Amino acid sequence: MTFYRSFLVRYGWIMGSPKSGTALERLGHDLRSARLSRRVAVADLAARAGTSPSTIARLERGDPGVAVGTLADVLVSLGLIEKLADLVDIRKDDLGLALTSERLPQRGRSYASKLRRQEKQEDKAGKDEPDDVDPNGVAF
Repeated sequence: MTFYRSFLVRYGWIMGSPKSGTALERLGHDLRSARLSRRVAVADLAARAGTSPSTIARLERGDPGVAVGTLADVLVSLGLIEKLADLVDIRKDDLGLALTSERLPQRGRSYASKLRRQEKQEDKAGKDEPDDVDPNGVAF
């Protein structure tokens, strides 16, 4: 954990989990490496992404307060926007696919749908019996 993040956590300004903090720091490090390998200055990347250099620095430090939209703009500027779309790809979500295949969790049925099913069953049962008709045309 970097000094900056440990300082913020120590004084209670960041309430996130340690796992998310570590992942954000790794993301920031990877973004910095991508920027440096492309030989792009912080000011140039900020101008391309439509943000400030200090926001780019915060993003590279793993600050959880940077907006996801800003991250997306930076990834577009670096030519890495496909990575954002692949972040939570449901086709690669093994647990989600397993639960879907087991039909878990199933959607609960409402009381109104139960009443509609009962009415349909009563209508089917009532069609088998002929209606009693009053000579005045009123059905019973």
